[in-house]
Amino acid sequence: MGGEVQHDHITRVIRAAAEHDLTTLEECVNEYSFPDCKVVDVQDPETGFSPLHAAILSCRSSVNGHGSAKLDNEDAGSSAIRYLLENGAIWNQLDKNDETPGCLAYRLGLLELYQLMVDAGVRAEMILSRLEEYERMEDDDMDKEDKPEEEQHIAGNDQSSSSKPQDDVIDSVGDHQPDVNTSAYLSSTLSLSSSKLVDDQQNGVMMGWESGIMKQSADHLLTTPGMRVLNIGFGMGIIDSHIQNHPSKPARHYIVEAHPDVLKDMESKGWMSKTGVEVHRGRWQDVLPELVADGETFDAIYFDTFAESYAEFREFFTEHVMALLDQSGRWSFFNGMGADRQISYDIYQKVVEMDLFEAGFEVDWEDVELPKLDQEWDGVRRKYWNIDSYRLPVCKFMD
Repeated sequence: MGGEVQHDHITRVIRAAAEHDLTTLEECVNEYSFPDCKVVDVQDPETGFSPLHAAILSCRSSVNGHGSAKLDNEDAGSSAIRYLLENGAIWNQLDKNDETPGCLAYRLGLLELYQLMVDAGVRAEMILSRLEEYERMEDDDMDKEDKPEEEQHIAGNDQSSSSKPQDDVIDSVGDHQPDVNTSAYLSSTLSLSSSKLVDDQQNGVMMGWESGIMKQSADHLLTTPGMRVLNIGFGMGIIDSHIQNHPSKPARHYIVEAHPDVLKDMESKGWMSKTGVEVHRGRWQDVLPELVADGETFDAIYFDTFAESYAEFREFFTEHVMALLDQSGRWSFFNGMGADRQISYDIYQKVVEMDLFEAGFEVDWEDVELPKLDQEWDGVRRKYWNIDSYRLPVCKFMD
């Protein structure tokens, strides 16, 4: 296809999407082909707009030059968006302003269209999750003797580490590979100050601004004195300090930590000798089965690890929480999944809620407003939090 002809075809597709012209869009889908993408994923060379971006932007109304929430053609926009998604449009394609179509809808206050994009993201993530699950099942069915030795040990190399959420589970372009390899992280040298814990690549492992979130989490989990509490991922020790200083002081406080630098810091601060505290060194994947075998159960569990996938988090609550949590107990986790942008965060609230329900848990969410985080990120390579409100989860077995 000649460059000029291809440009004309792209222009026609984008214009049809902007005008919510389903007839022309269908003609384009049936008539055109592009070497590098589907018709519904072409991008305007100047703005980077995909057809989804164009369909959303044209629903914006203007009052004194400012966008407002809705036009009468938002219903037509919904139809165009649905058509594009049904024909395989990429829900999280980025334009030249680093915005997905959903980000654009959110910024313009087009909440119905934004919800369409959230739902599209949820569907995509659930499908991908199930495909990954089927692949793991197929791998488990294979005879290990038929695999090279190094391949047999791949699964064991993604080790648990301290603090920070599954923030890399879903990013703005749907990448499910952790930004930091966990085994490499465990062998890295950490730097700890009063305000942050970073690895040797300056990735933020834990930040001091999380203290308010951790205190509220501890308040939700510790409801009566003398509870048995388990925390996975010590990091800076923020939630463990809140647990120890809580009015409902626990009778037993177990901590699982894998990073040698964090363990060394814990020793220097006397955590290993605190009354009622029991520190377990190692990956939670190795430690928790031992606790189950010993018959240990807990009234409250908290989970906050670094550089692990959503699949690992799902394994944690489907296999381990089920065995370790008392029937009347509660558990929570640092909810940083997809927190680099609002739409990713909203998508993963729905994904995790569905998976929790499937595993037999109900979850209550509490919105926690956060302070403006600007200087807190100085010296940190990756800003893993970029939204205004934290959603604090409290999970328990369904009645």
